[in-house]
Amino acid sequence: MVVIIHESLKSNPYMPETMQLHGNPGDQQPSGVLSANTVLLRRYKVMGVLGGGGMGTVYQARDLNFPDVRRLAAVKEMHTPSGDRALRDQMLATFRREANILATLNHPAIPKIYDFFDQNDRVYLVMEHINGRDLEALLSQTKTLPIEKVIEWSIDLCEVLSYLHNHQPDSIIFRDMKPSNIMIDNLGKVRLIDFGIAKTFVGANKQTIIGTEGYSGPEQYKGNASPRSDQYSLGATLHHILTRKDPRLEPPFSFPERPIRNFNADVPAWFVEVVDKALAFNAEDRFESCEAMAEAIRQRQRRQYAAVAAPEIAPAAATGTSFIEAGGEIEPKWVFKTEDEIRSSPLVYEGKVYIGSYDTNMWCLNLENGQQVWKFSTLAGIASSPVVDTTSKLILFGSEDSTFNAVNPLTGRVIWSFATKDKIRSSPVVANNYIFFGSDDGRLYTLSASNGRKLWDFDAGSPVRNRVLVTDEILIFGNGQGEILGVTLAGERKWVYRTKRDIKSSACFDEREGICYIGSDDGFLYAIDITSGYNSWRFRTNGPIISSPVIWNDFIIFGSVDGNVYSVDTYGQKEKWRFPMGKPVLSSPIIYENNVYIGGTDHYLYCLDAKTGKEKWKFKAHGEILSTPTIASVGNTPLVIFGSLDYHIYAVPILE
Repeated sequence: MVVIIHESLKSNPYMPETMQLHGNPGDQQPSGVLSANTVLLRRYKVMGVLGGGGMGTVYQARDLNFPDVRRLAAVKEMHTPSGDRALRDQMLATFRREANILATLNHPAIPKIYDFFDQNDRVYLVMEHINGRDLEALLSQTKTLPIEKVIEWSIDLCEVLSYLHNHQPDSIIFRDMKPSNIMIDNLGKVRLIDFGIAKTFVGANKQTIIGTEGYSGPEQYKGNASPRSDQYSLGATLHHILTRKDPRLEPPFSFPERPIRNFNADVPAWFVEVVDKALAFNAEDRFESCEAMAEAIRQRQRRQYAAVAAPEIAPAAATGTSFIEAGGEIEPKWVFKTEDEIRSSPLVYEGKVYIGSYDTNMWCLNLENGQQVWKFSTLAGIASSPVVDTTSKLILFGSEDSTFNAVNPLTGRVIWSFATKDKIRSSPVVANNYIFFGSDDGRLYTLSASNGRKLWDFDAGSPVRNRVLVTDEILIFGNGQGEILGVTLAGERKWVYRTKRDIKSSACFDEREGICYIGSDDGFLYAIDITSGYNSWRFRTNGPIISSPVIWNDFIIFGSVDGNVYSVDTYGQKEKWRFPMGKPVLSSPIIYENNVYIGGTDHYLYCLDAKTGKEKWKFKAHGEILSTPTIASVGNTPLVIFGSLDYHIYAVPILE
């Protein structure tokens, strides 16, 4: 007999609590738990029991293939009953299906599978060990959970379900979303566990009636599970978390009788609407997809933020911090006006300032007084920030006329140029006498810095507009499809990590940890292992991240379109501080003597204390500041130099 199971409230983060029932309740269950120090496959040393159930046991084990480090794994053991061959074959097929599904998946919220084998009439699945607790345990151990965290988890769960539903060649339906199958790891991130009853989805074919009573949608009781069934189960899970009312103890489909705000008045009304829509009785009345559900949450989050952001910044003018306005009591050392907006960031080299403008010119100015030395004209605007190759002594930059140029720093005369097939908005990087840059034609180019000869190009599939991160092993950059790509120095793809939106932010690199940090238009800052492309963690803001992060001590500092500058711990992704500008932050920060310098679309250049995020001073330009500042000194006077959409380049003395 096959049924929807009404289960006990006990949970185990690795063993399935729901399964197809066969035979009689009195059937004898297998016994014989492995003792500590047992070694499986001459590799996995059992250290203890993590949990267990009728189907088997889950052990914590150490991987002996890594003797110098303590690498842990979760070893899931399935007991195979010898008395019932049909039951044994059924359980083995279920176990093998789980292993096969996990082997095809690559998502940060899904445990990785390491091995699958049989030994002594038992079958073992070796998986990533997750240090954390499942949500059901958290519900029993806490009185409340922060609403902001629940909303964050809901988006993460939508995203991992969307990943499963869009899996190729066949969509995967999880079929058992509930608190005990969701772990919160020690970094506060969700991990989806127990794929024992997950199944590939084939059109309208009838399936086995399977799931968990209370969490399963009406159609799932009829054997008609679809991707929208997972959405219902997610809604039921969120309802349980927010109300603390276990749906397994209530009549099926009775959520409308228990309105969320009757039990938890702190839940925003808009989030209640989202959960209620996911719980619609008819599948066609729910969100079109889990991705659509996630986007609805993000949009409402942004509206909520916009509604409260403006009042929050009102006290800023009265904080007592000093500010300097153009024409105020402290003047900039010099100001130079170009003929159009400046989005490029300045380069200082041998007493000169080089900066591009949308007036089509690359300008060379005297660092000391801001006087023009020369200008080099292209056929379109310049958003690409210049760099210098100190070996060949050339100034290098791209233009929206699709051409990459190398000019003499003294005369402004072009030495060589290279044509791509579309606009160049990416800023170049010089390393080992080579230049790396992207183009809107969807390619990453590598040229010889001395003569512009192409070494190779790489097809990224969509526009590359950020600066490439160059390490000794790999090149890392993003594209317009939201992909973060790792490419070898020979121009071959090594890995790709997919975010939900365009990548305009450029990565920074922590050599100690082997991690790069990069923002996405999906609102997340991602921590990516440069060797594997694995997402170690991510930090959510309430707007796209176009600003490129910088590392200061053990913190990453960056801006967001949500109007804030953030400082985030590199180890636990905990927010150290947040500085509210109130308007989108598109400029990237720089650090100088423990201070953060960053421009805002509110026309101000800010100086913030890198440790506390407190404002030290600010300088007002006459337009939005998208340009990343540069620090240079004239004599003993340090200057912060930047451009603005007001057409001007500013050189402002740094206050002590």
